[in-house]
Amino acid sequence: MKVLPFKIPKPKQEALVYQEDFGEILYDQLHQHEEIQISYVVKGAGTLVVGDTINDYKEDDILIIGENIPHVFRSDRAASDHVIMYTLFFTKTSFGKDFFLLSDLNEVEDFFKRSTYGMKMNKNENSHEIIKIFNELKHQNKINQIASLLTIIDLVTNSETTPLSSFVYRKRYTDDEGKRMSAVIEHAMKFYYKSITLEEVAEIANMSKNAFCRYFKKRTNKTFFQFLIEVRIENACKLLLNKNNEHTISTISELCGFQDIANFNRKFKQLKGVSPSVFRAQY
Repeated sequence: MKVLPFKIPKPKQEALVYQEDFGEILYDQLHQHEEIQISYVVKGAGTLVVGDTINDYKEDDILIIGENIPHVFRSDRAASDHVIMYTLFFTKTSFGKDFFLLSDLNEVEDFFKRSTYGMKMNKNENSHEIIKIFNELKHQNKINQIASLLTIIDLVTNSETTPLSSFVYRKRYTDDEGKRMSAVIEHAMKFYYKSITLEEVAEIANMSKNAFCRYFKKRTNKTFFQFLIEVRIENACKLLLNKNNEHTISTISELCGFQDIANFNRKFKQLKGVSPSVFRAQY
């Protein structure tokens, strides 16, 4: 299976694809596809990398990932033993190149604009309505599924959302580029608690250190170590929010790869706006 680009399996001439994913993990390789993806997380939780940004996903989230945005889902098996996700895949030209350009559909332009960087629905009445629609999709024929898609787009358009990314590398990845980036991101997400060196990740990418630094920065708009810190902070958040976790903040800092508690507190506040202790108390 090619890592990048990823092809959504669908019969010829099928404009809209409805897919149900069940398993211990989702497709956890960095990938991109031409289809826009609207997903409802029925069960499960984990980390979602979209473009240049580390996010989390959890039960009842509504996620929209725009066309050709590199992304990867990494399931947290400690949070749930399996994942269920329902998804609709489509393109702006699925129903004809001019369909979404009709004056009757002017309002949906905002949806496509926001999907460029990916977005997560904020919890509100519209998100609850979208969940109801997703639960009905499997019982609908294709015409009703298309009608449901338009309703979902309308509900998202008229709702507040949170961007999933701030930068997206627009050039399509080659297979080799995809495998290289996927291996580097996988290494960071798997071994974030260890001391990771530039030599180490450059070797994984099969590049010199200088070439790797330029390569990673161009595609993510940040250095590898900025990315690694974000991975560490997101994992620290999970530990801080775990009700069964009695670790001190100092211990959490060490478990997430920080050798200096002061540096951990500083980086955490830069990314989350509050200190780890305030974050834990608030949530």
